Amino acid sequence: MIFSLISRLVNGVKEGVKAGLKGVSDIGTAIVGVARDVTVTTLKETGEFVTKGVDAAASIVKGAISGVTEVGASVVGTIRGIVMGTVGGFLEAGGKQKPAIRGAVAQAVYSAKELGLDIGDVAVEAVKGSVEAIKIVGGDVVEATKEAVSAAIEAAKNIGEETVEAVKSSLEESIEGAKDIIEAAKKE
Repeated sequence: MIFSLISRLVNGVKEGVKAGLKGVSDIGTAIVGVARDVTVTTLKETGEFVTKGVDAAASIVKGAISGVTEVGASVVGTIRGIVMGTVGGFLEAGGKQKPAIRGAVAQAVYSAKELGLDIGDVAVEAVKGSVEAIKIVGGDVVEATKEAVSAAIEAAKNIGEETVEAVKSSLEESIEGAKDIIEAAKKE
């Protein structure tokens, strides 16, 4: 039941993103609105069950990445917008900040691995996208940054130690406060 729902969710989002990007010349700019609209519509159609889970945000990101890939756009160039639109739409539809960020950022990292992309670059773009979404909706930016950095590193741990080091290095170089977050996590 759950797998079937998630699979339908991914495919529905993929088709929605493809339709939303059809004929668009600046996909990097358009993807934020398309991802947000598809997220809001999807969550309203699937109801309360979905808005509570990390799986929903992850499924939306996975579907959006598939849609972007099928229209021939760069995933790395659109990942920030995909995550930003997903997290923003998730919150707009009544979801909570933590599962939205965790699901979206982790799935971006897993998708980067599946597609053979630079996981460090994708992690940075995903973290930036989630933080930008929280700034727009008026959430807790410090907590969002912490959550996004942690989610990227946890996802990297599921891939391998080399990936963890690459993600940590990329985040420390590109995300303000990431080094402190990573150091604090070591002490826990």
